[in-house]
Amino acid sequence: MDEDTSNLEPEIRHGYAQVGDVRLHYAECGEGERLVVLLHGFPECWYSWRHQLKALGRRFRVVAPDMRGYNLSDKPGRVEDYRMPRLVDDVTGLIRHFGAREAAVVGHDWGGAVAWAVAQFYPDYVWKLASLQIPPPAVWVKNMTLKQFLRSWYMLFFQLPSLPEWSIRREDFAGLCKLLRATSRPGTFKDEDIEVLKSALREPGALTGAVNYYRANVRAIIGRGFGDRKIRKQERVRVPTLFIYGERDFAVLPETVAGVGDYVDAPYTELRLGRSNHWVQQEAPAEVNAALLSFLEE
Repeated sequence: MDEDTSNLEPEIRHGYAQVGDVRLHYAECGEGERLVVLLHGFPECWYSWRHQLKALGRRFRVVAPDMRGYNLSDKPGRVEDYRMPRLVDDVTGLIRHFGAREAAVVGHDWGGAVAWAVAQFYPDYVWKLASLQIPPPAVWVKNMTLKQFLRSWYMLFFQLPSLPEWSIRREDFAGLCKLLRATSRPGTFKDEDIEVLKSALREPGALTGAVNYYRANVRAIIGRGFGDRKIRKQERVRVPTLFIYGERDFAVLPETVAGVGDYVDAPYTELRLGRSNHWVQQEAPAEVNAALLSFLEE
């Protein structure tokens, strides 16, 4: 008698993809025909999607890379290697690596910023877009207030050489661990989760690679757009979009994400989670998984 495997969780597999000039490590789950790419933010790695990989992997082929500069992926040494066009090319290259013409691109934090850029500049590569916590740059700039500017002080601090890395690393990442637990729902980050994150940041060059996202892009987002590509307010995302926002976000204020739908010329869905902070896919995995599955299966 054949064993019923319909209710078994799909396994997470690991591999590497040579994408342009970088070798990217990724976690992969599922065998579905359609590809879903999950892009993590600062200061994490593929592991931030641990709750989504298996849930989405039941229906789709799901890939969560360590983005360049992080964990087991290559870590170029120059700040300019982390400019947004390079990050976008990593995503489109990864889609091609898996033999797909397009993917659903889902991003959180810096991964969300990259997801917006992929959808804006290469919509043919994106069949659906989901961003968690981060609005498109035009919305960020339009809604900027003094209060948000003060909340974003660390972005300016990260422009300094070496000091940010020292500050984050000291006392075995004690400040970062405290921040994660203080800005998330109780129980979100267990000891073993914190240890995975610290291990990823201990990889040679990883901490500098992570901070270089800020050094390479913050002034461009505020001033001229991503890298050499100027972002204008009249530009719109032209693919179906889901925006998920935890309303207790310590870094991105609710008023800063007002009007995201005004920049989407396609079906748009927004989910607000009143009890979640910045780490929404880890704080509220059931709600986020349900929203992503509903959106992707429509």
